Amino acid sequence: MTETRQQDATTQIVRRLDRVVREVIRPARVRHRSPLSVAARAVGGEPVTFAEGTQGTLSPLAPGASWGRAWDTVWMHVQGQVPDDWDAESTSATELEIDLGFTTAQSGFQAEGLVYTAEGTVVRALSPLNHRIPLDVTPGGKVEYWVEAAANPTLNTAHGTDLIPLAHLGSWESAGEAEIYRFGGAHLAVPDADVVALGHDVDLLRGIATDESTDVRRRDLILAAIERMLAVLDPTEVAGTAAAARRELTGVLSAPAHASAMTLTAVGHAHIDSAWLWPLRETIRKCARTFSNVLTLMEDNPDFVFACSSAQQFAWMKEHYPDLFTRIREAVSRGQFVPVGGMWVESDTNMPSGESLVRQFVAGQGFFMREFGIECPEVWLPDSFGYTGAFPQIARSAGARWFFGQKMSWNRTNRMPHHTFTWEGIDGSRILTHFTPVDTYNSDLSPFELSYAQRNFADHDDFSGSIVPFGYGDGGGGPTREMLEAGRRAADVEGLPRVRFGAPSEFFAQAQAEASETGETGPATWTGEMYLELHRGTYSSQARTKRGNRRAEALLREAELWAATATVRAGAPYPQEQLTRIWERTLLLQFHDILPGSSISWVHTDAERMHAQDAAALERIITGSLDLLAGVGSETITVNGSPFPRSGIAPLAAAPVETVSQDVSVAREADRHVLRSAHLELHVADDGTFVELLDHASGRGLFSSGTPGNALDLHQDIPTDWDAWDIDAHYRELTVPTDGTACVQMADDGAPAVRITRTFGSSRVEQVVTVLADRPVVDIVTTVDWHECQRLLKLAHPFRIDARASAAETQFGYVERPTHENTSWDEARFEVVAHRWVHVSDRVVGAAVVNDSTYGHDITRIPGEEYRTQVRQTLLRGPLYPDPESDQGVHTFRSRMVLTPDVSGAVEEAYDLDTPLRAVTGSGADVAPVAQAFGAGVVLHTVKLAEDGSGDLIIRVYEALGRPTRARIVVDSATIRPVDSLERAVDTDREAAQNQLELDLRAFELVTVRARPH
Repeated sequence: MTETRQQDATTQIVRRLDRVVREVIRPARVRHRSPLSVAARAVGGEPVTFAEGTQGTLSPLAPGASWGRAWDTVWMHVQGQVPDDWDAESTSATELEIDLGFTTAQSGFQAEGLVYTAEGTVVRALSPLNHRIPLDVTPGGKVEYWVEAAANPTLNTAHGTDLIPLAHLGSWESAGEAEIYRFGGAHLAVPDADVVALGHDVDLLRGIATDESTDVRRRDLILAAIERMLAVLDPTEVAGTAAAARRELTGVLSAPAHASAMTLTAVGHAHIDSAWLWPLRETIRKCARTFSNVLTLMEDNPDFVFACSSAQQFAWMKEHYPDLFTRIREAVSRGQFVPVGGMWVESDTNMPSGESLVRQFVAGQGFFMREFGIECPEVWLPDSFGYTGAFPQIARSAGARWFFGQKMSWNRTNRMPHHTFTWEGIDGSRILTHFTPVDTYNSDLSPFELSYAQRNFADHDDFSGSIVPFGYGDGGGGPTREMLEAGRRAADVEGLPRVRFGAPSEFFAQAQAEASETGETGPATWTGEMYLELHRGTYSSQARTKRGNRRAEALLREAELWAATATVRAGAPYPQEQLTRIWERTLLLQFHDILPGSSISWVHTDAERMHAQDAAALERIITGSLDLLAGVGSETITVNGSPFPRSGIAPLAAAPVETVSQDVSVAREADRHVLRSAHLELHVADDGTFVELLDHASGRGLFSSGTPGNALDLHQDIPTDWDAWDIDAHYRELTVPTDGTACVQMADDGAPAVRITRTFGSSRVEQVVTVLADRPVVDIVTTVDWHECQRLLKLAHPFRIDARASAAETQFGYVERPTHENTSWDEARFEVVAHRWVHVSDRVVGAAVVNDSTYGHDITRIPGEEYRTQVRQTLLRGPLYPDPESDQGVHTFRSRMVLTPDVSGAVEEAYDLDTPLRAVTGSGADVAPVAQAFGAGVVLHTVKLAEDGSGDLIIRVYEALGRPTRARIVVDSATIRPVDSLERAVDTDREAAQNQLELDLRAFELVTVRARPH
């Protein structure tokens, strides 16, 4: 009973306090307010410069007037005069207050503005929670500013499905002409410092008092102080009694934190998605708005540190806002504006190739070193949708020592057991990792969040601190004055952890020191991938963006290879600048809301256009390089860009070869079509499924009429929350019939192929199936004219193989996953990502499904008279949010079934599909490879010229089969030596050599070498 009365008393005091704050303190925060006049003009399309925006005819914009067609820009001219009767004290605290018509309390997801002086200098940004700008004015002085106001529509809520009706706002063309905001007015305002400070005091103490973990005595003391404060504060004379009211709180505010309290390093942050619910062009402006706010805060807060990732965003400022970039550079030199992460963007890590992730660091670290002389020691990826097990090696090879993340706190099923731990990659590389226990990268430093971080932290035994990133994010905005005040009050106060402003490197240095004191075993270790138990739909949404990415990666590899070969063999100039530009665009489009397919239609339209432009440019580089290498003549030369020999041609080489025909046949037999080669026999039923696949090497049949391959599985796909992001487990129970018409016939061009046409719903699927003559491979080209919404299409192959685990390609290797569901961790992994192949085997017979552009898969054991292992590719989805037209239209997928007992055949076939043989006309002379790699499982992936323009060759190899091996790299060069992925010399016992270098590689090890060609 006593406890209940105490809870009731607490509730009553808090409710009374809340009313006083709402009705008394907040309204009294402003002592004086004076209106300003505003006139405006709409741009009507893409943003324009300050000079262009401030020209033309303006119309008055009164409070309450509508403005801003979705995605338009409106330039507002704000003018007025400081009242003559405002005293000097008032004018020294005057603020410019502009309400663009903010409709929600979300920063970065609605109207935003950037304020300029009359001369065109950036001042600060406007957003719903940060729209007051301190001014330096005098009584009677004139005020004149310009505002570049962006009428960005609101497309975000706690649950994406709530906004499906508004998803049409995701493109300029479909958004309509209606003006979507009502102007709230512009004023000069003078805050009352004592009242504002009282509000901050009360916020802190209320948060401590209402926290369940607060000591009862501490709570009672705070509540008593609040009651005394309320008794002193006069609602009719708030300004005159606020200072006295604050004094009643001094005692409870000055009580220090417990000696055992952890220390939170509060790092200013503004997670700015490089695109998401806004197009790329808007992100550039979001960066300018956020960074201008941050720089202004730094002027008055020298202890404030702001961490900013993504070299791309710095590069945008350098290009589009050079004056702002100059200020950023100065703040970087002071140690307040801290570049972090070392990557070009905060990319997805599931789908980019290994070379792409390496190049994220090459581009990002390179920019930071050139512009600021800084090398980032930490990776910064708080919002990427899970983390590949290949990442520790890639990060360490780029000089990173630490990894910071957060997203795993979003797991729906299983809780990650640690916040500070060692992460071990698939090759054995290790990196000290920290996940913030505040479970957000957008903290506001409220008492609730600070207390939660301390309670939630799982590693108190070994570590004394944590990072808390604070500031409005996703859509930008960053830290505010209010957050800084909250942090200062929480610096050392009883009931909360200690808070200090600082850089991530300060925290990690302390954590590294503490890790070294944890004994021989060190901190807890997590091995392999960190699979996010959420957002599984991102492996498949927006198939065109994913296909463009895969093609860009393959063409970039070929372009660099042949351009480097042409430089070494023919003295051709190397197109470094052009390749760099294309790499930077490719890396940008791997951002974690672009490549995953979770952005508005505008973003994906841009991505498809940029991918197409870059593919054309890369084809021109490849063709030009090969023409130079081929020389003049009329001989046909076959070009092999694969790291494996094909058609009698060495890897990475070219030569004239005679085509040797091998028998492949197709025939109609009884109720099926049969394709035959020397290696296999494929039976295609009249419904388009594969009812038999006979492997001649083993004599095993891999399909049957009861469980055929090449089945089309259609499911209802309506996730609980986020359409484009999620595939929920319940989809498996919601099968949609695909019993439309089917037509199977031999190809009409005389080729040994079968053409299959199937229809269902409003969609049509056409497949061309062939078997390869020289190896046990079935080639399937699937063209889908897709017109389904909230449905999921899978291509299924239930192999007669009892595989206890599957292998799926990841960056520079593969990851094995169980096919059973023994644990909750296994069960949650019902949709997984794979790069170019998935392989299953019973150690006698094996099969791989190789693809040219799909990433989402599910692999399961199917019980029966004999177990089967089903491999399904997720081809298409039909989410309605944030793009209601997502993936509608025609798509072409190419996949192959490869009969191979181990993964080696899958690895080779993936490169064959990525890098088909080319033919050029020339003199007929062979083109020898500029580099070669030898050793079982050794793949020579990359050949390029060095980033520094020295003309040195950069060669990257990796072990692909998951077992230690001996590698030999041969280059016609004066010296060859190991380097890191940033192409710098490394301390190693692998000495430099001439012409060739022998290396012992561990499983999945990645090695980069540098050679000076003759």
